[in-house]
Parts: sequence; C-alpha cells; structure tokens
Amino acid sequence: MAEDYYKILGVDKNASTEDIKKAYRKLAFKWHPDRNPDNKAQAEEMFKKISEAYAVLSDEEKRKQYDMFGSADQFRQRYSQEDIFRGFDINEILRSFGFDFGGGGRVYTRRTTRSSFDPFADLFGASQGYEMPKRGDDLHYNLSISLEESVFGAEKKIAIPKDGKIDEINVRIPAGITAGKKLRLAGRGNPGLSGGPAGDLYLHINILPHPIFAREGNDIYIEKTITYSQAVLGTTIEVPTLDGTVKRVKVPPGTQPNTKIRMKGFGVQGLKGEKGDQYVKISVEIPKKLNSRQEELIRQLSKEGL
Repeated sequence: MAEDYYKILGVDKNASTEDIKKAYRKLAFKWHPDRNPDNKAQAEEMFKKISEAYAVLSDEEKRKQYDMFGSADQFRQRYSQEDIFRGFDINEILRSFGFDFGGGGRVYTRRTTRSSFDPFADLFGASQGYEMPKRGDDLHYNLSISLEESVFGAEKKIAIPKDGKIDEINVRIPAGITAGKKLRLAGRGNPGLSGGPAGDLYLHINILPHPIFAREGNDIYIEKTITYSQAVLGTTIEVPTLDGTVKRVKVPPGTQPNTKIRMKGFGVQGLKGEKGDQYVKISVEIPKKLNSRQEELIRQLSKEGL
C-alpha cells in the first residue's frame, strides 16, 4: 500500500501548518531513538518516516507538489531524498521544539561514527564510510496445503532460495487456518546490512482442491446423489467426514434438488475456537433411459399427477 505523509503524521489533508508542526513534535518525541533504547531499529525507521513527512508537508511548495501526486511513493519517483530534505535542518527544528535529550541538549548531528545515531546517513552519504545498520528485506512464499492439513494442522518443510543458498525451514501449519491467511516467520527473511536485523518471511496460504469436500470458512460441503424415488419417499444415506468416519444421514420425504442438509459440528475448528458445520448438498438423479416396465410405471404416475 502506498504511503501517505498525512497518515504518517496522523493529520487531515486540510491540516494547518501549526497542526502539522504539533503532530510532528508529538511523534518526534515518541520515536526519538534516545527514548527507545530497547527498540532502536524501529524507532530509527519511524523517525526517518515522520521527518520525511514533515519535511514535505511543512514546506508550502513541497506540500503543493505532493498533493498533486497523491502518495509518498509517487512523490519519491520525481524528487530525490536530497530534494526532499533540502532546506530542512533537523537540529534547528528539534531545538525549536525544546528537545533536550541526555541532559546536554544533544540532538541529531551528521557525524558518522558508530557512537552517534545518524538517521540521514543513507540519505546524505557518510563521509567516514560508515553505513547505518539496515533491516533485511522481507520474503514472501506461496505455500499450498491440502484441505486436511488446513483443518487438522501439519508440519511442513519448505526450501527458500536466500542469499545464494537454499534455506530449509520447518513450518507448523496451525489447525483451522483458512486460504488467504499469512504466516509470519520472524527473522527468516533476507539478512540485514551492516549488522542490521534480518527481515521476516511471510507464507501466503493456498488450499488445494479436494476431490470430495469443499471448504467455505469453517463449513465443509459435500454433494450426494439420490434417486428420484428416494427424494420422494425419503431415505438414509452414508456420508463421509473429513476425519475418516462415515455418518448415516436421513433424507426426509419430498426433498428437493439442491437441498442442503446440515450436519452440526462436523465442520472445521477455527483458529479462534469456533466450530463449523458440514453440509450435504442433495442432487436428484434423473435416468436418461428407462426399460419398458419403468416407462409404464412412470406413465401411470404421470396420470396420477406425479
């Protein structure tokens, strides 16, 4: 999803310059790395984002151009980081907000030693050759599983090409997972740079078609065919379930084609504990050929209005 500078700062598109300044002051205080020693990597990333948003929206001309493009991604395609931050003095801005970290009024400098935090090292370049630690890229993998594996859970081994090698990973598929869900494996993405943390691996779940059963949410569907006389008179049929057992189900007299008979509680146990049902969809078989005796009986029934 494209980033939106207004959403990053949590302000409306019609926000005044003062509203934007207040929003930035609040977020800068929250995400200053000195205030987040236990979560410094995320704090650095968030501080860069809010500073970029403020650099654009606090400048009348840059804001006007941004509003024309509509998203941060499109804006960055036309303006380099140097353009975005030109005329933007982070020290002066933070001092004007009254920031005083570490007891000595320390704010950001553009030093490039490892002892100082430089959020713009990758934007303006580092004269000492030091690169800020960067988080590795996330990886995405489409994982197809059987219907039974989605219902009861499973252990899978997958092979992920990464950094010129094949990384074999054991994955636990939770029981009840649905198609379209994502599983996140923290730290199993691409390695970070300059000591940065590795990215994450996201598994996108796809459920393979089953020859007998179909799944919708936590409900299971199966189709059974009965004869015309069984539909009229009623019958009892045997219906398989996903756990391998077979249940006897009554079909009431006068059952119409496409009727769904509910088997309560025979569906899927969802991730949140909810239990689905199994439904039997009834199809009525109409014979294509009749012998002479059958045809005679049908004609008699027809005379009786059936």
